Amino acid sequence: MAPQQNAGAGAEAELPEYAGHYRLDSHLGAGGMGVVHLARSTSGMQLAVKVVHAEFAKDPEFRGRFRQEVGAARRVSGAFTAPVVDADPEAERPWMATLFIPGPTLSDQVKRNGPMAPAQLRQLMAGLAEALRDIHRVGVVHRDLKPSNVLLAEDGPKVIDFGISRPKDSELRTETGKLIGTPPFMAPEQFRRPREVGPAADIFALGSVMVHAATGRGPFDSDSPYVVAYQVVHDEPDLTGVPENLAPLIGRCLAKEPEDRPTPDELMRELRSVAASYDTQAFIPAQRTSDSPEPQRGSAEPEPGPASAPAPASTRGRLLKRAALVAVALTLVVAGGVAAVQLMDDGTAARPSGHGSDKASPAPARFGPWAVKPAPQGKGLPRCTYERPRLLCTQPGLISSLDPTDGTVLWRHDLDKGDSPGGPPALSGGLAHVLTHAGRRLEALDPATGKARWQLDVSAYRGFRYAGGMLLLSGADGQMTGVDSASGETKWSRGVPGLSEAYVVSFPKSPWVLVSSTSVEGDRTRVVAVDPRTGDVRWDVRLDGDLTPVGITGSDVFFLASGGDYGEAKAVVRYSPESGTTRRVDLPVPVAQAQAGVHAGVVCLLGTGGSLVAVDTRAGKQLWSLETTVSQGSAPVSDGRRVYFTAADGRLLAVDAAEGRLLGQTRPRLSTNSAEATAALPPPGLGDGGIYATAPDGTVFAVDARTPSAW
Repeated sequence: MAPQQNAGAGAEAELPEYAGHYRLDSHLGAGGMGVVHLARSTSGMQLAVKVVHAEFAKDPEFRGRFRQEVGAARRVSGAFTAPVVDADPEAERPWMATLFIPGPTLSDQVKRNGPMAPAQLRQLMAGLAEALRDIHRVGVVHRDLKPSNVLLAEDGPKVIDFGISRPKDSELRTETGKLIGTPPFMAPEQFRRPREVGPAADIFALGSVMVHAATGRGPFDSDSPYVVAYQVVHDEPDLTGVPENLAPLIGRCLAKEPEDRPTPDELMRELRSVAASYDTQAFIPAQRTSDSPEPQRGSAEPEPGPASAPAPASTRGRLLKRAALVAVALTLVVAGGVAAVQLMDDGTAARPSGHGSDKASPAPARFGPWAVKPAPQGKGLPRCTYERPRLLCTQPGLISSLDPTDGTVLWRHDLDKGDSPGGPPALSGGLAHVLTHAGRRLEALDPATGKARWQLDVSAYRGFRYAGGMLLLSGADGQMTGVDSASGETKWSRGVPGLSEAYVVSFPKSPWVLVSSTSVEGDRTRVVAVDPRTGDVRWDVRLDGDLTPVGITGSDVFFLASGGDYGEAKAVVRYSPESGTTRRVDLPVPVAQAQAGVHAGVVCLLGTGGSLVAVDTRAGKQLWSLETTVSQGSAPVSDGRRVYFTAADGRLLAVDAAEGRLLGQTRPRLSTNSAEATAALPPPGLGDGGIYATAPDGTVFAVDARTPSAW
């Protein structure tokens, strides 16, 4: 759905600027429970943040329902839903952040373009059947599947909004006499026996959704919800206009009795027999090509199939007005952004000076792979930072140090029960900085022992960054404060141009902190470079386009240029402050929700859906592109020879940096806790001969960087 700027009066005019540590930007939509806004994490991930209406936030029953929504969404996060990144059901205004899925809703698509073609209908029905299969497998019933809750993403339909869903084992029950749902898409039992609603109700809703997609109306159509309710319970559905080869199957979905409806698996089998040409991968774009040699296919690549992505929105709107965006401190992921960037640029883990060069620093003669779980029973996805001679990691309730040569746990620092650090440790000033106490406190630990050296309350600040041995705190008043990372002593505090409405970022080995803000029109971006030691402005420039900084090599700054309705990355921009020159390299195909890493002038982008692209800013061209089939991955990192990234199922993948060819991948390591969200994935770490990665089952592991084919 295309975003809009916040507007309006009444109850929603007082919407907060922040949900937790996420600054709310564009208005995406509103529903019965709350308002959905667009935000962006520090790593560049776009988020949809749902904030509960103020009038409902004090209602204990409503809070219970929202807790249920968060729990249900976490349980079903996967390929067919929007993964949960973060949530706080106990906040004054409860909120939940999920990955933003570019694409119109089915409702908007049909309104703009009319009924879907038969081939698209088969693809849609198969995608929704697969989604319901995964939702029901974890014991959740959606109960409100309708066209506005189906997003048509590039890689297939996504089911969203679990606001009235109910786990089978939930203690929350519908009140007597209260019906919850949308009548045209409710099953008969939701009217007759609301306490006994099961998975078959979602199948009935799927049938109604398909009739809407095929005809532009529902199978039970009336302006009165009471008449619709009567029709749902007593009348036969109107399937006029539904393709003949789909009508019998859709009719079975709309059976009055739950036991007469097909299961999701039965639906998929039936759909395969509807047409021999049916292709479940039809939403996956065909393999991209460029003027460089075509990449060789690896084991994880799909064969190219016919693309059937939804039509773009008819109006061209800017997705983000970064002048009102994340203002630095999405503190839950800010430290993660620091660690991720440390592994992206040529810092302590730097490799060859030329892309694809064979003149890398020699790796140790042998590197023994290992895997370890630092916390008992896994305790969630670890987030780690490597700096010789140790690997420092955080997990819920725990900070630990590992020997990078064999994974031996050197020390453990226990946190309060339920305390989940806001990202991996940030190494600055010789200490390990960790965000704790729900993002309110920063603790500086001795990396050799885990003992606390100093602490700082950061709850009053919008966010923070690290550069040059300094901790830079950004305030809502436009003031930036420089704190010595080693001692915790404040060194300076001063106003920075544009800070109050800016995106602040830092990169390892960089002499500056960058403060960037984009004009309301989205045609210009102001970038201010601040000296972290003094707070002095070193340079101040205005560049064309909607730009997001993604890395620094030497003194050159690299940006992604966004555009389109959903903020796709359309170009890579390299700016040289010393000469004042700018070079832009347009992408042949835009990359959605791109995360990026920079090495020696080459920018690697990974988009949602697994599109991996390498752009050489020196040569001024895209080197290659690869469809990896990874539905969601981490930011990519490169050592010049290979590009590495992790997947949500715990795999580590390696791609040849010169040719864009998949070289190898590790096995999946899935969490046994289906309620756990793994949306904000930490990138791999580059070590001396080894690659370090983490997995949702709580494992930290290392593999030999020289032999990805043997992983």
